[in-house]
Amino acid sequence: MTARAADTLHGAGLGLRRALLTPLRDCATLPDFFEVSPENWMGVGGAIGRRLRGFSERTPLLCHGLSLNLGGTVPLDRDFIAGLGNFFATHEVHCYSEHLSYCGDDGHLYNLLPLPFTTAAMHHVAARIARVQEQLGRRIALENISYYAVPGAEMSELEFFAGVVAHADCDILLDVNNVYVNSVNHSYDARAFIDALPTERIVYLHMAGHQREPDGLLIDSHGAAVIDPVWQLLQHTYSRHGLLPTLLERDFKLPPLAELLVEVEQIRTVQRQTAGEGRRYG
Repeated sequence: MTARAADTLHGAGLGLRRALLTPLRDCATLPDFFEVSPENWMGVGGAIGRRLRGFSERTPLLCHGLSLNLGGTVPLDRDFIAGLGNFFATHEVHCYSEHLSYCGDDGHLYNLLPLPFTTAAMHHVAARIARVQEQLGRRIALENISYYAVPGAEMSELEFFAGVVAHADCDILLDVNNVYVNSVNHSYDARAFIDALPTERIVYLHMAGHQREPDGLLIDSHGAAVIDPVWQLLQHTYSRHGLLPTLLERDFKLPPLAELLVEVEQIRTVQRQTAGEGRRYG
């Protein structure tokens, strides 16, 4: 198995989108690492493929999958997993993460759908994660997703998520914004959720923006700036689990690169502030 991302990365990263390739090329100071969805880049050659390789040669690259369908019932796509392995080798990918969800049935559903919080579902998805890890020869970091309904729950989100991680023997990509969104939508304590997670399993963090609907429902949109309560939750996460590498996600309504880099720098600022508090009170 490969080394943990938390042991080889540091600082603040940015989700790499094709629209950012040109402005980043002229950027004097790059983020500490980048993340891509491998499905959007596998098999891409020519100038764009060379430019991605140029970034991965200089800056650590992480992969965050969208279509592995870990929670699905159709057989895992072994050819696709082999292709992932080749892509990881080409770009020396530091970490591969996926969502605790399903996204396929008799075809791709183009959405990340929640699993029922049941013992049967826990063991089902954990077994599939173990098979993927065995084929890839590396650990997967599992991301907690945002969800808007809880069908047939036998346990809490925390119990289900932690149970899958333990049974699969995988790592965690902790999405801080998703914790905040879910805590508001489903009325639980976001800090208590984060506190209960096993520190040794968390390899890196996601930060993102969301939108509030007129009825108060929060939607994990990745299309807005991060709000103050989520920044505060990030600082709490650092205080509880350490200064983990943290990535800014922005997928929609992409602003100019300069605005994104302000948020990347805000991650570094929170890391410095938390480190200072640790020296003062630790």
